[in-house]
Amino acid sequence: MTRRRFIADTWSPATGTATSATLIGDQAVHLARVLRAEPGQIYDVVANGFLHRAEIVSASEQQVVFTLHEELESGSALPLHLLIAIFKFDHLEWAIEKATELGIAKITPILARRTEKHLSLAAPKRVERWRRIALESSKQSRRTDIPEIAEPVTLKLALERETSPTRILLSETEQATTLLAALQTSSSTSQTALAIGPEGGWAPEEMFLFVDRQWLPVTLGPRILRAETAAIAAIAIAATQLG
Repeated sequence: MTRRRFIADTWSPATGTATSATLIGDQAVHLARVLRAEPGQIYDVVANGFLHRAEIVSASEQQVVFTLHEELESGSALPLHLLIAIFKFDHLEWAIEKATELGIAKITPILARRTEKHLSLAAPKRVERWRRIALESSKQSRRTDIPEIAEPVTLKLALERETSPTRILLSETEQATTLLAALQTSSSTSQTALAIGPEGGWAPEEMFLFVDRQWLPVTLGPRILRAETAAIAAIAIAATQLG
């Protein structure tokens, strides 16, 4: 039987190899109230990026403390950074959940020129919710890490900060170069950034920023996809080359 997996909120020591870990907040409440956690029970716990077999030492709705035993074999995140323009929150949150399941390392929400104004204004207040979605999706998909969900930023600032050697732009105007072909020409382990625009596409001035920063435009094929569909399709394709 597969053991339930949790991602520790804190661990000790804070550096080096952790020997104990603690769950607090909703995770502690779920363990204590729903799973009726008791000392001696065994779970899988991720602490400091490593997966361990862990034994409960004490349990309450305030905190559940584990002793960490042997380290278990685990996978790692895709070296993939998704820059995704902010669009309708329910669709965006679905994309965050599924991107996490597929192994994305980082997601940066972009305040694009064509992002609706009320969404741009509300986005900073939604970041903690998006991070909780990523946490829950990481546990559900049995990841040993949680993708970084960055604060929403303008496209100009995001491109200035991007350091990935491979930078790919999904573009409705590109017809020849496919995403798969672009990935096959780069290093299979290369850190890759992937940009997906809002409904209506990137504005002309934003396209100029991509060209100026030497992003490579690619296509996913002849069909016009919703942004969330394009994101998941692109990550799945990238996983075949970067995973």
